Amino acid sequence: MYNINLNNFEGPLDLLLFFIKRDELDIYDIPISNITAEFMVYLELLEKLDLEIAGDFILMASTLMQIKAKMLLPKEKDERGEEIDPRMDLVNALLEYKRYKEMSEELSIQESQERRIKYRGNFIGDEKRDPDELDTLLKNISVYDLIKAFKSAMEKPPPEQVHNIERFNVTIEEQMADVLNKTDFGKEVSFVELIKGMVEKLRIVVTFIALLELIKMGKIGLKESPEFNNFIIYGTQNG
Repeated sequence: MYNINLNNFEGPLDLLLFFIKRDELDIYDIPISNITAEFMVYLELLEKLDLEIAGDFILMASTLMQIKAKMLLPKEKDERGEEIDPRMDLVNALLEYKRYKEMSEELSIQESQERRIKYRGNFIGDEKRDPDELDTLLKNISVYDLIKAFKSAMEKPPPEQVHNIERFNVTIEEQMADVLNKTDFGKEVSFVELIKGMVEKLRIVVTFIALLELIKMGKIGLKESPEFNNFIIYGTQNG
């Protein structure tokens, strides 16, 4: 299996916040049973792609299962006789992480604004292109949006021809070249259109990994699609 490491890949707390925000859940009243089931589905997909992040996610999965089990048992009580909610440690961790993330985003915005200030001695002719002027490669797209589209593609592939027995070969390099060809000279292609006609799950998996590699290399970017469980792929280089 191919091994991919995304430097900006979010952790398990970020995935839980993604669920909470997406489903408009009350962070103080998390439906542990539902969120655990969906977390396990994402964990299975992450392990299948071997993204080098399974450790933290497996630990969180274990924590969720423990909380789920405790929710089925009689409520424990503290020294004051009040019921102890087994979810509170997780809630506190999520709230702390959420505050940290919001502060980090605010500092990032301030840093971006500071970079746009030109002080005496900075001449336009001597300046390199401002990194902030470059388009963000993931426009309103999170890694979990990509995994969701991948999950949909794996669940609904075209019927596979099982009567033909033959060796199937596909490489990341071939799929990377195919993606670059379809996004050359400013062309765009949707993920659904890219995998259309792929009857083998292995080709879909390798194509998805090729996308991740091209994003890391800065050769393609992704943006939202009006279609559910889909996204648009565009090239960042001409020719």
